[in-house]
Amino acid sequence: MSTAAPARGTASWWKGHAAFLLMVGMWLAWTAGLRPLTAPDEGRYAGVARAMLQSGDWLVPRLDGLPFFHKPPLFYWLAAAAMQVFGVHEWAARVPSVLGAWLAAASLYTFLRRHADLRLARWATLALCTSPFFFVGAQFANLDMLVAGCITATVACAADALLCLEEDRPWRSALALAFAAAALGLLAKGLIGLVLPGGVIVLWALLARRARVALRMAVWWPGWLLLIAIAGPWFVAMQLRYAEFFDYFVITQHFRRFADSGFNNEHPLWFYGPVLLGLCLPWTLWLLLWWRKPGPAPTRGTSGLPLLMLVWMGVVVVFFSLPRSKLVGYVLPALPPLAALVALGMARVLGASPRRGRVLGATGIAAALMCVGAVGLAAHLGTPPDSRLRLPAGQSVQPGDRVVMLDRYYYELPFYWQLHGPVVVAADWRPAVAQASDNWRKELADAGDFEPAAKSAWLQSIDAQPARICGPGRTWVIGPSNAQLVAPWVLGMQLVTFDAEIAVWRHDGRAGEAADCLAGHATPGALPTWQGAS
Repeated sequence: MSTAAPARGTASWWKGHAAFLLMVGMWLAWTAGLRPLTAPDEGRYAGVARAMLQSGDWLVPRLDGLPFFHKPPLFYWLAAAAMQVFGVHEWAARVPSVLGAWLAAASLYTFLRRHADLRLARWATLALCTSPFFFVGAQFANLDMLVAGCITATVACAADALLCLEEDRPWRSALALAFAAAALGLLAKGLIGLVLPGGVIVLWALLARRARVALRMAVWWPGWLLLIAIAGPWFVAMQLRYAEFFDYFVITQHFRRFADSGFNNEHPLWFYGPVLLGLCLPWTLWLLLWWRKPGPAPTRGTSGLPLLMLVWMGVVVVFFSLPRSKLVGYVLPALPPLAALVALGMARVLGASPRRGRVLGATGIAAALMCVGAVGLAAHLGTPPDSRLRLPAGQSVQPGDRVVMLDRYYYELPFYWQLHGPVVVAADWRPAVAQASDNWRKELADAGDFEPAAKSAWLQSIDAQPARICGPGRTWVIGPSNAQLVAPWVLGMQLVTFDAEIAVWRHDGRAGEAADCLAGHATPGALPTWQGAS
């Protein structure tokens, strides 16, 4: 971005801006490793990143050894790099989300500092980073916060470039950053990384009568060349390797998923209104006070900001409200403009009141406490049984052991047990069953279609397991605690550990054990004796 304010010395800049943003990053990251992974999103994406690090294949994202093209690779690259540097644990898995949140906060702060004033920039950043919705989203290992950060940076840089171009000030650096951020958005979550910020800037330019300036920016060919250079190689490489990639990634995962029903998490059109207002308390109360108190906000240069922020928030909310399938995290890109509107509301209501420092401090403390409480609540309510399940002391899955997950894929176990490769998922893989619901079964079946040989190796039927398990070599079977109803042969295996929902059996493959294992296959489905666990 270009700057509208006079340049300051390095020491002054550090004191006024870099130190503030460093504290923002520390605040967003400090509780990121305090809770287990949440199913299924965190286990899925952390597992894909760990598999990338483990295999050394940084090009093809893989879920249980199968090409996983639901989303592009930027999250996996960042998480795998963090795991390589810091180790394989929850904090490292959430680094991409922390970085995305910091990028969103830094972009909003920098834009408002340049086109409004320092006080408004700090108020908006404080409101953003202490909103429970944003704070928890910054510590959730999925793609939503990462793409939200890219979208925020794209909008902020593009809006800065437009305003500078209109005022005949240097604008090319800001626009180049906008295109680079859009390219990262494409690599983070696909086309929305370009479509959403593009829609925001175009609509804002039309409503503000700046269409000609926006058109000049849109045809700036160096920006498009930069975008293609950053985002293009991975997409081209995947299409060259897998002929079905374009149809699956673009047509199915973007257009069909947007337009069709039948996916999970269907909600009504108005779903995101209560989500934004409720999960961003107590800051959203200032919006109600703003509209009830007329008068201009006492900050310089803010006359055009409410329109930009309203358009920005409106485009995001409307876009994600149209599909039937709605997840809470989809609307995270609407939080930076909401925070800016909150700051403008505070400026209008408080004005030059001598009590504004105390009021702002009290609201910030209450919001921060709610953020920490929300992390604790997420840990209590969002931790799945497989994140807690551990093998007894002295036992571990060794390289060369065969691992079978029975009638379900447990996303978190490969991460926590540090498994050395893909597992066999024994289930019903008939197409009519695999495609019936948008769940783990469909994810793995779709991934397997890209590599049929790997699919036959890792996705097998339940009936095929006894002959393989009863052969030489150690086998671990992980399944529901009532697994004997679908696989009575587990009764012939040693029960290793269990919890309320999951049990683990082991067959060591030593001489003379095959007969016992096969005998268990013929045993009718009585409940296992839990006291036999070792």
